[in-house]
Amino acid sequence: MGPMFLQLVCCQFLTGLVWTLSSGGGLKWVRVNVPQYRVPGETALLQCDFDLGNDTLYAVKWYKEHEEFYRFVPKARPQANSYEVDGVHVDLSKSDRKRVVLHPVSWRTSGVFRCEVSAEAPSFASAQSEARMEIISLPEEDPIITGVEIQYQIGDIINLNCTSGKSHPASILHWYINEQQIQRPDALVVYPPTHHPMGLISSTLGLTFKLTEQHFRGGSMRVKCVASIAPILYRSDRESVVQSKSVPLREALLLGEWSIRLARFDVKSSSGHLSASLGSVLVTWAIMLVT
Repeated sequence: MGPMFLQLVCCQFLTGLVWTLSSGGGLKWVRVNVPQYRVPGETALLQCDFDLGNDTLYAVKWYKEHEEFYRFVPKARPQANSYEVDGVHVDLSKSDRKRVVLHPVSWRTSGVFRCEVSAEAPSFASAQSEARMEIISLPEEDPIITGVEIQYQIGDIINLNCTSGKSHPASILHWYINEQQIQRPDALVVYPPTHHPMGLISSTLGLTFKLTEQHFRGGSMRVKCVASIAPILYRSDRESVVQSKSVPLREALLLGEWSIRLARFDVKSSSGHLSASLGSVLVTWAIMLVT
């Protein structure tokens, strides 16, 4: 009877796959613990845990995608060796049979990391587990809405652009009118991403629609742009509130009123934590319509 494998998904902040191997009293399972997110310049701790049962360890090998970058063989001298792989820098002084320390990480470090454990004779059993790590940079700026005119009237075509702060990977942008996400292709203008130094990217998404009386619910209209990378990591929005005092009136005089809200949270992993400060800027458009 051949080996049987069981795939499991690890916890919220660490993406891991666990393979179990049924082969009598020998090698039973291998499990990896890899940080899901890291920032350039940081240290990443990759952990490979396993249960050999009655077997004797022959080797532990680490791969990024399909390229081997670290090997630990107890009977070899030296026991640990690293191999050149783009974006992977192993700190051998802090690495052993069950952990590998990468420092520093860079954009090129992102990828799938796999640990393979093999036993000596007579079983020659082997098992592996893998997880993905992404190198990210969160935006330091809030999304910016541009294209706002000083005056509007019912029937005008509204043309707005929302640009995210610089990040890696690029932010995903969404527009909302009165809390309803706009998904119609004819209302959205998709621009190519803008690339900045250090591998950072900013996104821009346009919004175009005709201003009608139906947009004013309870005398106001809310237009909001939301930028996100991953809900767990980053979400920031900029919102505009347009207030209508009388429906039949035509011209709109824009008065700007700003208030800034800041929120902070931590994204934690087993080997550290990643902090992100999120800014939410609320732009209130106080619209006075006159004949």
